[in-house]
Amino acid sequence: MKFGFIAHPTSIGLKRYVKMIDMMERTSRDLHDGYSRELWSRRNLVPFMEFAPIRSACGAECAGWVQYLPLTAEEMLDEPQIILRRVVEGVEQMADKGADLVGLGGFTSIIGRRALETAKRASVPVTSGNSLTSYAGFKGLRKVFELMRLDPEAHRVAVVGFPGSICLAIARMLLEIGVCLDLVHRPGANPDDVLSHVPPEWRNRVTLTGEVADRYPVDRFFVAATSTGGVIDADRLLPGSVVIDVGLPRDVKRGSQRRDDILVIDGGCLTGSGAVRLGTESMNFSVKQQLNGCLAETMVLALEGRAERFSIGRELPPEKVAEIGRIAERHGFVPYPLASYGERLAEDTIASFRRFHLKPNGVRAHTAPPAGETPAADGRDSRLQTINRYRRHINPMMADFLHMLHCDHVFAKGEGCVLTDTEGRRFLDMVAGYGCLNLGHNPPVVVDALQRFLAEGQPNFVQYVSLPERTALLAERLCEMAGGGLQRAFFSNSGAEAIEAAIKLAKAANPRPRLLFAENSYHGKTLGALSVTGRDKHQRVFRPLLPGCFGVPFGDLQALERELAKGDVSAFVVEPIQGEGGVIVPPLGYLAGVQDLCRRFNALLIVDEVQTGLGRTGRMLASQWDGLEPDVLALSKSLSGGLVPIGATLSKPEAWDTAYATADRFLLHTSTFGGCNFAAVAGLATLDCLIEQNLPARAEELGAYFKNELTRVAADYPFVAEVRGRGLMLAIQFASDFRGCVAASAKEFATRLPGDWHLTWRFLPDAVRDDLMHAMNKMEETLGEMFCMRFVTKLGNDHNILTFVTANSSTVIRIQPPLIITREQIDAFVRAFAVVCDEMSTFLD
Repeated sequence: MKFGFIAHPTSIGLKRYVKMIDMMERTSRDLHDGYSRELWSRRNLVPFMEFAPIRSACGAECAGWVQYLPLTAEEMLDEPQIILRRVVEGVEQMADKGADLVGLGGFTSIIGRRALETAKRASVPVTSGNSLTSYAGFKGLRKVFELMRLDPEAHRVAVVGFPGSICLAIARMLLEIGVCLDLVHRPGANPDDVLSHVPPEWRNRVTLTGEVADRYPVDRFFVAATSTGGVIDADRLLPGSVVIDVGLPRDVKRGSQRRDDILVIDGGCLTGSGAVRLGTESMNFSVKQQLNGCLAETMVLALEGRAERFSIGRELPPEKVAEIGRIAERHGFVPYPLASYGERLAEDTIASFRRFHLKPNGVRAHTAPPAGETPAADGRDSRLQTINRYRRHINPMMADFLHMLHCDHVFAKGEGCVLTDTEGRRFLDMVAGYGCLNLGHNPPVVVDALQRFLAEGQPNFVQYVSLPERTALLAERLCEMAGGGLQRAFFSNSGAEAIEAAIKLAKAANPRPRLLFAENSYHGKTLGALSVTGRDKHQRVFRPLLPGCFGVPFGDLQALERELAKGDVSAFVVEPIQGEGGVIVPPLGYLAGVQDLCRRFNALLIVDEVQTGLGRTGRMLASQWDGLEPDVLALSKSLSGGLVPIGATLSKPEAWDTAYATADRFLLHTSTFGGCNFAAVAGLATLDCLIEQNLPARAEELGAYFKNELTRVAADYPFVAEVRGRGLMLAIQFASDFRGCVAASAKEFATRLPGDWHLTWRFLPDAVRDDLMHAMNKMEETLGEMFCMRFVTKLGNDHNILTFVTANSSTVIRIQPPLIITREQIDAFVRAFAVVCDEMSTFLD
């Protein structure tokens, strides 16, 4: 059976989209067949899409096409009789083409009782699709209650647009399941006439009003389908309000401010399941998500072979609405997932709105406890609340990013190398706070030391009014551990602050105008640290940065010598291994050569051991592998065992004295929280643990084993370019090459599409072509990053192993587990990595 469907744009933007479709379709025919006057003449309907064949989930087939009446709702309202003639003309055009049934979308069927008039005049049956639209709107609201775990009978729902056909059908279905309704009708309507549409046995559960504003202070659930649009003011809705906006144009008028405490859900839409095929599909690309109910109903009737006037007029019997809903779902068309303004809504986002429907004391309000509710349900609540708070108050883009990658975990417990989430799932942590957790989560030695300190009531913030005992002891221990003449320590709260202190010390001790840093480096995101971080992506938004900062290639002694020889360099900042740069190990002899050059040209050497320090690479300090004796050294990350923020900047006394050893200078650089006793207690316990358990040697031994095992697995998969690193600071570099793929795809389409699109490409303006080429190149880079992120996602979701990419490269997965990791846990990771490589092996070149 064949169907036709007449759609129309619902906004001026979509009308222009239809104009674009019209222009491109005619141009394609012109290029293929040549010019003709008929081709470039006025059209009643604009061809949009053909579906041939449609195959449903139960194997039924039909075919059809969609065409646009290129007018907005407002334009149709101005000339209803003219539009009626055009709609009838369109139906007849489709009938001539072989359509057995024609669906009418939105205003083509609603305004001026157009569906009834069209049905009388048309030679084939027409349907408005309002039955399936009503069903989808009703099911959407039911899904909201289900996800929030709320009892529908305990919440009033305002139905805006009653007794329009859609609102009337939804109201009856809601009354059938026991929901109390506030029916909002047109101002001035006769209440008795409005109430006559409600069966007598349900009238005690409804109230009537002609003003939607009456419901703003009371109701938090709305269903709207007015056909006039813009009747609900988003600014006036209560926090936690949910509107199922079924009508076109939209009934919710966008507010003056963006609100993340209300949900406006696109009601009346359905999505084809994976078993549904709407014509030829490629790469899972198919126009089958968020189909308007009117189009979906037309398809479903055609799949059933039912050429009948199914949804015509105001009265849509509930049994017919339920019938078309059941038929649609049998064929694979379901009212989920829900969306807002066309963007898919995560079920977790909807579920998180449950918080607005709890009493102030936190007791569940009007809630029907789900059957068999377990502590896991509470765990899900906790996770959803955390995600929502993070999205609202910290970084919504980060929350969405982690959701997209299926990495939006919320953890409730950490012990050793294992994290347990709020629902009881255990994960092997191979990120370890990006180097903060060398001793693992909650190391007992450090926890005990901190608890004793607090239990004994010892003083914490006494710096600058006295001499803090534990802080002085930690400074001594760190200087002894570092050796090489480092005898001064300044304490702060993070690695970036430690680098800030190093930069300021260098500028004061050696007042030359320039600072050098290595390209591809990462030293932090405070303004000074960012100035010596070698990644444009991190810097560009914040320029101008600290003046006089220049990058040189990492590993290139000749480039460094050329810059130092100019005699104007105060200091060179370098990481022994570039951690966020992708765990880049420098060439043999490079760091020793750096030290020699800095000494020769009287520039201070600042070594950033924030990530590499404290046993990570197999030595207490990574610089000890090369026998370095830097002038300034920065530490942080795992210095407190991952329990207290701390940073430390160690320096040689000559540098410190030159910078600060005068009456005017000794307090030039201070920190309120840096150098407190509490953080120092954690640092002392951490040093004890590292030494007593000989964790640097353990990192060297297990790191070599780990690296060899990963290299062995990677040898069979060319998309793994390299396994590199030292100790337990490892990385997996991916090289899934997508170069040229987008251009090849575009060329292939240009070849296969009717007409000479290669000729069109040649005559695009240069600026357009350049922008398109740039976009294609960036897309190819992004595909490589997407491939790497799939490994992160699969390791996490399939094997409960946490990994992540490095800050400067999204094609590198970091492997930085706690130094207390066992060989068995390493083997578990290697096995999981091998499985993921095998499962991703279809991506081999």
